[in-house]
Amino acid sequence: MTPAINAAKKAKITFTVHEYEHDPAAPSFGIEAAEKLGVPPERVFKTLVVDAGGTLAVAVVPVLLKLDLKAAAKALGAKKAAMAEAKAVERTTGYVLGGVSPLGQKKRLPTILDESARHCPTVFVSGGRRGLDIELAPADLAALTRAGFAPVAR
Repeated sequence: MTPAINAAKKAKITFTVHEYEHDPAAPSFGIEAAEKLGVPPERVFKTLVVDAGGTLAVAVVPVLLKLDLKAAAKALGAKKAAMAEAKAVERTTGYVLGGVSPLGQKKRLPTILDESARHCPTVFVSGGRRGLDIELAPADLAALTRAGFAPVAR
């Protein structure tokens, strides 16, 4: 069990764990997940960590889209945002890049979830390692991460 799965279990929400054979040569881990799980990529979300004015924060966006850093900064109440350094991401979340989950992080970070998630019955996010996703309702993901919804993907 990963910390992400343990967090979902502890919260007693409805979720499904999906495993697949991860290909380390895959150019996009998120698109690989959508293809191997046979789900529309609009429902698979990636977890990105940003430095928002000196504070690390999490943005969860669809794998086909990019994070709009200006929109993320605005949603987080910061003047600007930039992608966080890899070492800081791994140290703060407890996860390796490509397997960062919005759930069960070592340190709870401010989190924003792209508003497109509201239109999905369920979304897929990393389960805490490559080749492992958790499917859950967007409202449950927002509640567990204390996330707000905002238009942060483009």
